[in-house]
Amino acid sequence: MEQDVMVNGVRLHCEITGRGQPLLLLHGNGEDGSIFDAAAPLLAERFTVVRPDARGHGKSQPVQEFHYADMAQDMIALTEALALERPIFFGFSDGGIAALLAAVARPGLFSLLIPAGANTTPKGVKAHCRALFRLIYLIKRDPKLALMFHEPNMTESDLAGIQEPVSVLCGERDLILRSDSEKIAANISNSRLRVLPGEGHGSYIVHSTKIARLILEEIAFWQARGLL
Repeated sequence: MEQDVMVNGVRLHCEITGRGQPLLLLHGNGEDGSIFDAAAPLLAERFTVVRPDARGHGKSQPVQEFHYADMAQDMIALTEALALERPIFFGFSDGGIAALLAAVARPGLFSLLIPAGANTTPKGVKAHCRALFRLIYLIKRDPKLALMFHEPNMTESDLAGIQEPVSVLCGERDLILRSDSEKIAANISNSRLRVLPGEGHGSYIVHSTKIARLILEEIAFWQARGLL
């Protein structure tokens, strides 16, 4: 089912499928919810899968500038507008940043966070990748890229305030520094880091069924510990 929802003065487009506990899937920079086309049908067998296009992405309303805090507030508002009861929140890259910031802003709203390839500061991205993004920005002047040069700016104190269990995913060959993924996991009380062998930034996520299996594994991990 396709649905448009107004949040914070912006119209977000969503794809909603399946039945069961709500599972929010949020894509990365310059993408849309279609990156989960392969995984969503598998997840919809057990969950109500909600795939929004972030503001200024896909079929959602265009915006002039981008901030991670706005994306986080949009996901909070969307959760409330759709009456999603303590959804699991998987976010890839920028979506993972938004997931962490949303949990900081609204403790207890989500039941589990699974940020994949998320960074806490612009310097959490490997230097050669930052240089490439700057070159692309000089050519395209895309404000979505400009966002990455100044944000996010999450502190250890911000991360320590997250109450939900958190599974931090990253690829062995991720464009995010391993140390930044380690920082996220180290500062959240109920968290673990999974480094995925042979994987890059989005190789196990974008148009891949692998992420469905990984999400199910993380859910089972926390359920076995009585935290989900």
